[in-house]
Amino acid sequence: MALHITRKARGCWSFIRALHKATAPATAPERGGMERIFSGIQPTGIPHLGNYLGAIESWVKLQDESGSVLYSIVDLHSITAPQDPATLRQSILDMTAALLACGIDPEKSILFQQSQVSEHTQLSWILTCMVRLPRLQHLHQWKAKTARQKHDGTVGLLTYPVLQAADILLYKSTHVPVGEDQVQHMELVQDLAQGFNKKYGEFFPVPKSILTPMKKVKSLRDPSAKMSKSDPDRLATVRITDSPEEIRQKFRKAVTDFTSEVTYDPASRQGVSNVVAIHAAVTGRSVEDVVRQSAGLDTARYKLAVAEAVIEKFAPIKGEIEKLKMDKGHLEKVLQTGSAKAKELAYPVYQEVKKLVGFL
Repeated sequence: MALHITRKARGCWSFIRALHKATAPATAPERGGMERIFSGIQPTGIPHLGNYLGAIESWVKLQDESGSVLYSIVDLHSITAPQDPATLRQSILDMTAALLACGIDPEKSILFQQSQVSEHTQLSWILTCMVRLPRLQHLHQWKAKTARQKHDGTVGLLTYPVLQAADILLYKSTHVPVGEDQVQHMELVQDLAQGFNKKYGEFFPVPKSILTPMKKVKSLRDPSAKMSKSDPDRLATVRITDSPEEIRQKFRKAVTDFTSEVTYDPASRQGVSNVVAIHAAVTGRSVEDVVRQSAGLDTARYKLAVAEAVIEKFAPIKGEIEKLKMDKGHLEKVLQTGSAKAKELAYPVYQEVKKLVGFL
């Protein structure tokens, strides 16, 4: 890969400094037309099947499609919900191990810890002062989360989409892989970039969304809802590190319907269609192909066949996670090195923002 070759030839730091010799976005697109990719993931527990198929798998592929890729473990976002400090520290390392095991390569991308780069929060404050309160209150996720939490929703929960915008704009990102539930937040990012440019002059690229092919994996117990780490039903969510028997049990108990035939019809057969979509994604085959190959199977036997495909997919990843978690020092070094690289990219951008805003 070009990024890897450049680092070897000229040294990592000279490469990163070269990316920021000018504050304007690059005039010539890099591979795939994407100049800089940014995305983040919260360190709240082991990634699940939805995280892997909806985000991480595409992250691995995107490493080879752009010369500048940043992936952040967004620990600042995670404290919008109460966190035990010791558990959070371990979760950051666990997420690092999981991402590395899934194929994120620090030689191809910058993997870093958000809180280690102070410019994220500094830029977030400036952007917070540019957005109206009603705009944040009308975001779907704010409404949904406050409805569940009643009066316990914090200001951080309200304003985290602005921090999300700062995460992206701080690196002058041009493309952001997102799921369907983040499209509205990306509209806010784009509006803030345009608003800043209108007020202070052209500075930030207006980033574009990259929707992943597997847009949303549904809960195995409630196919109308997204698969979630926080789901109270332990059978609803398949984690990367689940044992083979746990995975079989979860698929065995997956909600389908009273029709035994395997078909793909998301409108009228949500549960079966969710299992079919998962099967297609983990095997790399088309939905039509997996449905055709399942002819003659009833849904009970089909769910177990899909469970075996998931087990096969996750087996090497699970083994690598266990190996990486044994070396805490290595994981900490990966984050420290990545955070230093991210800092060197972020610092000159924020210094220019300060001048534009009027700070000394």
